[in-house]
Amino acid sequence: MSSTGEPRDEYNRAGMVAFVFSMVFVCAFFVYIVAIHPGVDLKENIRAPEKKAEVIVAKADVSKVTEPWLPNPEMVKHGASLYSQNCAMCHGAEGKGDGAAGAALNPKPRNLIEGPWKLGGGYTGLFTVLTNGIDGGSMASYKHLKALDRWALVQFVDSITKVKVAEDATTIADFAKKAE
Repeated sequence: MSSTGEPRDEYNRAGMVAFVFSMVFVCAFFVYIVAIHPGVDLKENIRAPEKKAEVIVAKADVSKVTEPWLPNPEMVKHGASLYSQNCAMCHGAEGKGDGAAGAALNPKPRNLIEGPWKLGGGYTGLFTVLTNGIDGGSMASYKHLKALDRWALVQFVDSITKVKVAEDATTIADFAKKAE
């Protein structure tokens, strides 16, 4: 209070002016940012990820196949389905040896289209590799798959490869009977 008995508010007046000024400034700043300012361009080039070629897999009924080593379009379809589940991660969706998991392997996964085959190729060579894997290489054994499924994979790989190995049908049949 002053000596005359009136309240002294000169100290409060300066604080109130500072408070009102800061509130007006903050509100004006938010209006500017929200309604007027065009934004900041971070020069990001956002684009959709590239689509790799996908192998279209159709379901096939191979339950009635008695000789899975004989060429059969249903076996190739079944092999394509198995390939996408078991092999594409290393050998790539198209079989070019460019799968995501294969990038960390040494040696790199085989290009199934171009070859060449390390253990002979053909139906017997491919089946042997699927069954036993490759010692000292990154190809694991797929012996846990049924023989029918391994033959389906052999037929699918043979359908996409350019490196064909001629084999006699009776030799393949004899091999198949011994392998089971």
